Amino acid sequence: MSAVSDEQVEEVRGLIAAIPAGRVRTYGDLADEVGLSNARIVGWIMRTDASDLPWHRVVPASGRPAPAVRTRQLELLRAEGTPLVDDRIVMAKARMPS
Repeated sequence: MSAVSDEQVEEVRGLIAAIPAGRVRTYGDLADEVGLSNARIVGWIMRTDASDLPWHRVVPASGRPAPAVRTRQLELLRAEGTPLVDDRIVMAKARMPS
């Protein structure tokens, strides 16, 4: 993984914190906005420094949550009124523009 600055970590954190209830952004959206070389870096930031953030609003571009967090993520998104069909996020309605 390429080096990530403290400023980039804080920028990702700020973007996650700004996602309103009922909306989502993808790992790639956040990486592109901050200028990170890979969406996986956003995942790394979230694993190491995002427990106090609405992590459930950051999703894969497919709209299908990762198996490890699927049940909890869908529960939280459903409670916020995020559009879902068959346990998949309706990205055309829920995804925030970059």
